[in-house]
Amino acid sequence: MKNILITGGAGFIGSNLSLHLLQKGYAITVLDNLHPQIHGDNPDKTSPIYQSIKEKVRFIKGDVSNKSDWHSALQNQHIVVHFAAETGTGQSMYEISRYTHVNVQGTALLLDYLANEKHHIEKVIIASSRAVYGEGKYFSETEQQYYYPKDRAEQDLQNGIFELRNPNNADEFLKVVATDEESKIQAKSIYGLTKYHQEQALMICCQSLNIPCVAFRYQNVYGPGQSLSNPYTGILSIFSTRILQHKDINIFEDGNESRDFVYIDDVVLATTAGIEKEEANFQVFNVGTGTATSVLTVTQALMKNYGIEIPLAISGQYRKGDIRHNFADIQLLKNILGFTPNIDFETGITKFCNWVKAQEIQQDKYEQSLAELKAKGLFK
Repeated sequence: MKNILITGGAGFIGSNLSLHLLQKGYAITVLDNLHPQIHGDNPDKTSPIYQSIKEKVRFIKGDVSNKSDWHSALQNQHIVVHFAAETGTGQSMYEISRYTHVNVQGTALLLDYLANEKHHIEKVIIASSRAVYGEGKYFSETEQQYYYPKDRAEQDLQNGIFELRNPNNADEFLKVVATDEESKIQAKSIYGLTKYHQEQALMICCQSLNIPCVAFRYQNVYGPGQSLSNPYTGILSIFSTRILQHKDINIFEDGNESRDFVYIDDVVLATTAGIEKEEANFQVFNVGTGTATSVLTVTQALMKNYGIEIPLAISGQYRKGDIRHNFADIQLLKNILGFTPNIDFETGITKFCNWVKAQEIQQDKYEQSLAELKAKGLFK
């Protein structure tokens, strides 16, 4: 059976993928720096996801921005799954150097190795993101044409108008539709920009080297095992912590902004199909459910599952650079990989909440993260 290196394999998606591939008989090596923002200061005690793979995989504590760590990890590997990255759209807007160094330079070191060293690598998988699109795809019913809006007007946001207008007719609000892989790329965060750079650098280099590669543009991945202490990614974790501490929640905009929430088990199965199927080679896939769920719906589902009602402040505040809507067109995933997500949001959120109930309540760092954004002029 093949040897697989998973960078960031102690993270949320990486650890779940590691365990699944182990069950299928693959030999797994994980390269991960166990960043305190995700794993806490003592991963042996504070990181359930790291503990879930510890002593089950060959583990290398190292950094993808370190050339020697790549060289150690890549020895005798057949497949590389490159998940290691700095994640968080808001934080990326004021820690630009760190995000660029890890995400762009880290990937460049991998590609340098593939181009210049003797190796046995047969395939590379990269984790991209729906953040590459910025706003999703929209449709004008009056003009019967599609739009890819770039920015919402600052004046509209200040006046509490959050939906996207037709740029040619300010009286018409556009209708959001599923975003397909051919949609316009216009990242609105440094994080999204680095993800697009990663996937495209991989495609260019791997095609020239004749090494099959696959990029997955993941939507909002959630489920048991995700970090409950990282205030920069994942409203499910952030809101869960506040609900369990009976703290009120600040709902940005009007609460009707929406995302595509895809359950971790479906993400693992889709990624595995990309690893194993030749049809996936040199393709870019959206991975989501194809269903939009509003922030208000998410919040109400969490309170229902926890049996706790807390005040919701629908504040009209907004983060600069935030998008309004984005959900995936997953037809390519279905047609080429024959994969359809199995777990709907209601089922998935129940599984997630049941897991959270068994965890230790985490320190709430959400207000601290908002203060950082506000100090940088990114939160209004």
